[in-house]
Amino acid sequence: MDRMNLEAARVEILFRDGRRERYADCASCLLPVGTMASVTSHAGMQYILYEEPEYRGKSWFIDGTVTPETPADFIPLQCIRSIAGMKSTPAVSPRQRDAEAVQEACAGWWAQDAVLRDRRLSWWRQARFGCFVHWGVYALAGGVYRGRTCGYAEHLERALAIPLAEYRRNFIDPFCPDRFDAKEWVRLAKEAGMSYFVITAKHHDGFAMYPSDAYPYDIRMTRFAGRDPMAELKDACDRQGLKFGFYYSHAYDWEHPDAPGNDWDYENPGGTRGLFEINGRPWYDSHPEMLERVARRYVDGKAIPQIVELLQNYQPDILWFDTPHKLPLSENLRILKTIRQTSPDVVVNGRLARGSDFPTFGDYVNTADRPAELYPTAGDWEAIPTTNESYGYNNADRSHKPASHFIDLLGKAVSRGGNLLMNLGPMGDGQYDPADVTILKGIGDWFRGNGSAIRGCSRSPLPKQYWGEITRNGNVLYLHVTRMPEDGVIILSGLLNPVQRAVVLTDPECRPLDMVRRNFYDTALFVPEALRCDRTVIAVTVSGEMLTGGGRLLPERETDCLQAFDADVISAGLTHGDGKTNRSYIDGFRRTDQQLVWHIRALRKTDYLVRIRYTRLHEADGGVFGIACGQHVAECTVSGNGTGEKTILTDELYLTVEAGCSDLVLYPVSVVGAFIRILDLTLIPQRSGAVQDSDTGGVSWEIDLGGESKTI
Repeated sequence: MDRMNLEAARVEILFRDGRRERYADCASCLLPVGTMASVTSHAGMQYILYEEPEYRGKSWFIDGTVTPETPADFIPLQCIRSIAGMKSTPAVSPRQRDAEAVQEACAGWWAQDAVLRDRRLSWWRQARFGCFVHWGVYALAGGVYRGRTCGYAEHLERALAIPLAEYRRNFIDPFCPDRFDAKEWVRLAKEAGMSYFVITAKHHDGFAMYPSDAYPYDIRMTRFAGRDPMAELKDACDRQGLKFGFYYSHAYDWEHPDAPGNDWDYENPGGTRGLFEINGRPWYDSHPEMLERVARRYVDGKAIPQIVELLQNYQPDILWFDTPHKLPLSENLRILKTIRQTSPDVVVNGRLARGSDFPTFGDYVNTADRPAELYPTAGDWEAIPTTNESYGYNNADRSHKPASHFIDLLGKAVSRGGNLLMNLGPMGDGQYDPADVTILKGIGDWFRGNGSAIRGCSRSPLPKQYWGEITRNGNVLYLHVTRMPEDGVIILSGLLNPVQRAVVLTDPECRPLDMVRRNFYDTALFVPEALRCDRTVIAVTVSGEMLTGGGRLLPERETDCLQAFDADVISAGLTHGDGKTNRSYIDGFRRTDQQLVWHIRALRKTDYLVRIRYTRLHEADGGVFGIACGQHVAECTVSGNGTGEKTILTDELYLTVEAGCSDLVLYPVSVVGAFIRILDLTLIPQRSGAVQDSDTGGVSWEIDLGGESKTI
């Protein structure tokens, strides 16, 4: 039996057949076959009994005296091959445990380290666009194993409960990506406009994609032994000028016998079966006595040593973590503290440690996975879309979006002050999926002419524009036109400053656009037909310190979609969806005083058909909602059939909007059940009133564009 240095180890076992045996040194004993009736351990000690040598296999946790109440609770001893012992920690409530960790951080190391945050993030704020790569031995299956599939291909082992021995035999042993070319991977990312590169050094399967002396469950076990793909990617990034970093699964590990996650090979917490969870509370709050085992044997034995190893051997610029809920905040903070002590300049994403009223203890906030829309987020943040609906390579999922989807999302992210870290899932042979290459090249074609509208830019100070997004770099505004009007007239709304110059970025002759000041708030820019294309970007140079005003200008002849995410005021108690497809909603309507408010501006009094899109969870959810704009009010009773996030319901009503600035308000008149989740409002103009223009006094502007006259 494996030996451990156990202090004062004493275990007494009462078997069902009446035998009572006492063991002075658990690590050297071989327990007989039988069934335990009770186990008594030495005071102040904890023990884990394992079915296999080297502290592996199914395990049972013993702390103090354990007396099974029913036969189903008895511990079967087919043959316990190893026992681990450690000192018990004093009983501390979960709240106190985390509060003490937060207090230590805020009073010391984290507060002191925060002064370096701006320095760490300086390159990250300039980059704006990065490449995220999920690659591991699971890529061999391409998301399909023995005729079964799963959504996230990198979760194949857990989703199909593949035993560790089988996983090693069919995935680790044969892994040999002989077509892997780090230079090609990085070249394609760079040509797409990406400025940083993050690769999975260890994902949830616990397998290190590099040679790890800290915990040798790694790339040397494969047919790819002798190669270090992480070192090759690091070198390629250094040569091509990209920042480089790792994804490391610190809290979720399906290989280690004492880590959260694997509950099919082991009796471990944090897995699909929810072992040791009580009334929805996580395992470490339901059974705090189990934390010492995970902290000392997994976190100290594998996670922290490997993270330190990555920092010291590769000097990454960024570390990316996920699933922090598998460990308590106290452990996540302990890991972060080690990182800061080892490498003060490495950027750490927001998912390592968060909670206790702190959105993150990392350097920036992460938003949801696979977003189709982006909810408003203050400060520094990052979104992580993926090319299809899986992060690892999934040949069964061919739902790849076009390059235009990511170009639009990139403009939205930067206009709202965030970064986009776009994910790819390379194949098991080491090549990028051809569908991903097509997307990268499409983005690169756009980025070559328009990259200055992304890299180094920040959020827009102007109201939302109906034709697209705005990013900013100093006194230059970049207009990302995703809806080019047929006449090529772009109304830049809400800018009070004079415009010095406006040019289309892809115009090889850099010809300044004709423009005219329409009123106090608006400037009209005229894009020649030859320069109109999908996703045109116009660089507008502004005079003086930038001043803005007015609300969101409603187009006079075109429809405009007001996203719930873009509401200027969202009442207390309302929450955002995560932005995935069909989940860009505002939820939480329970009271009639809750509102969504959009600050709008109309040039003329106009009647609109308002089309409201929403979802609801249950057939009984609903009630009556109202929409108001000034003195005009319209109400609608929820009448759609169907439930669920994929069932989009639509109702329509008519509303008049007066000329000038006003608030468009959506609110419940009466609430039934959970009410509804609001996605967006589409305003379709019905007629233009013959009334005076609020901003121009009814004056029309006419200019001569080389023989072509336009009235605006």
